[in-house]
Amino acid sequence: MNGILIVNKPKEFTSHDVVAIVKKICKEKVGHTGTLDPMATGVLPLLIGQGTKLSKYLINHDKIYIATIKLGQKTDTLDCEGKIIEEKQVNLLKLEPKIVEDVLNAFIGKQKQKPPIYSAIKVNGKKLYEYARKNIQIDVPEREIEIYSMKLLNINKKEKTIEFKIHCSKGTYIRTLCESIAEKLNTVGYMKELNRIKVGEFDISQAITIEEIENNKNKEEFWNKNVISIQTFFKDKPYIVLNEKKLQLFLNGVKLLTNKSDGLYQIKANDNFIGIGIVNNKLLKRELIFT
Repeated sequence: MNGILIVNKPKEFTSHDVVAIVKKICKEKVGHTGTLDPMATGVLPLLIGQGTKLSKYLINHDKIYIATIKLGQKTDTLDCEGKIIEEKQVNLLKLEPKIVEDVLNAFIGKQKQKPPIYSAIKVNGKKLYEYARKNIQIDVPEREIEIYSMKLLNINKKEKTIEFKIHCSKGTYIRTLCESIAEKLNTVGYMKELNRIKVGEFDISQAITIEEIENNKNKEEFWNKNVISIQTFFKDKPYIVLNEKKLQLFLNGVKLLTNKSDGLYQIKANDNFIGIGIVNNKLLKRELIFT
């Protein structure tokens, strides 16, 4: 079994938990392309078998989330799983749609963002949360991110929550963003809920649940329907057909002359999908082989 499986990660499961479940069922190598926090739900693309070779084509994908901010309280982890470390009054007059929309729109564009201390980013060889758990102060470097759009979905004045939809670049921490939005509203806040509804081209509508996987683990048609094949993943790429002689040279790592433009290409021989090649300066070289 080789390809990509889109899972709808439930709450309380780590991304590693989901990988372990699918690995045990498939008895293949399994990896994921972007961690979701245990309290978060939604799209988690899993790479199965030779599909693990696709990792580098997926890690830079944009993402779309639906998030909920709880205003008036701040936690040490910036989400609902942390300890409350600060409380501040919420001015309900600021929770009007126009005011909140203006605040959200102020974050659209390229910007620097400092990841939360409770995160898996490594600094000096250690993950940030390792420093946090030992109360060690460390300078967290900022990273450039981009927010493409923000849309207000709901305001609940009674619960003091704001729900919004965000389309953002890889590396954007929604927890940090929720804290910043709260600050713009002259209060504090944390991320109460997070649902990732899209990663690159993979949408929540394609995602299957852990229960569906376990209930259909022995059904070949289930896997055929839900595992996106490697060739399907590259279906929009143009292709180059190689004869037997050129195919052997290609497989041996020899660069081949071509008149094709620079870019990625499907490589085919005798109507069979062989792998992916890359053309640079009229030279075709081997990128990935899947035979």
